[in-house]
Amino acid sequence: MLDSAAPAPVVTVRDLVVAVGGRSVINGLTFEMRRGEILGLIGPSGAGKSVTLRAIIGLLPHSGGSVGMLGRDYAALNRREQTETQRNWGILFQQGALFSSLTVQENIEFPMREHLHLSGPLRRSIARVKLDLVGLPASAALLYPSELSGGMIKRAALARALALDPQILFLDEPTAGLDPIGAGKFDELIVTLRDTLDLTVLMVTHDLDSLATACDRIVALADGKLLMAGTLAQMRASPHPWLQDYFHGPRAHNLEG
Repeated sequence: MLDSAAPAPVVTVRDLVVAVGGRSVINGLTFEMRRGEILGLIGPSGAGKSVTLRAIIGLLPHSGGSVGMLGRDYAALNRREQTETQRNWGILFQQGALFSSLTVQENIEFPMREHLHLSGPLRRSIARVKLDLVGLPASAALLYPSELSGGMIKRAALARALALDPQILFLDEPTAGLDPIGAGKFDELIVTLRDTLDLTVLMVTHDLDSLATACDRIVALADGKLLMAGTLAQMRASPHPWLQDYFHGPRAHNLEG
């Protein structure tokens, strides 16, 4: 039962079933994303975290259940309605997925070319604003992905994800490959953007520091099903063996106290 005092859900996943290569990966998963929250999605390797994200945004078909996006069943929408809905979300894939043949600015402009009818100067102006928003200098606009550091790639990809002013942001392992300082700054950036832009964020992660710094609630998966949903404190208090190992293991020392 939903908490009557909680914000309305922006994304609802109900009894989701997803198979990959003939093998069932997600088996009746149910959870929700509430407006304005940063929701962490965790689970053991192979639990289906990234598969869940891709199923939510329609990159993987689901054979059962439903995904409600902004109050509507996404799969039931026609092509035009799905395209309109897609403009309400931005996606940051684990490796950034920038187009290697395009400059950073051209990468950020790409969603605008696909979805909006804007003049070239206006697209360029918006792209520069997005660069500034994610903390990249204007000089980065003319660089190619191969000329960027790992942290800059993440920020450039984040700027592209924000190009259409989305309501929802999907992040797949956003701090993977970053050093601890860079990861911490990226977590702080996500929180700042959430607060500034009124975003709702789903963060697939295994980073305990990200969970502690950025996430309001956490959804834990196991065997393609919901293991638990709750706050960090509730996760740490759970007697479930995997949650105990995850939140009280040797890498969880920063969560103590």
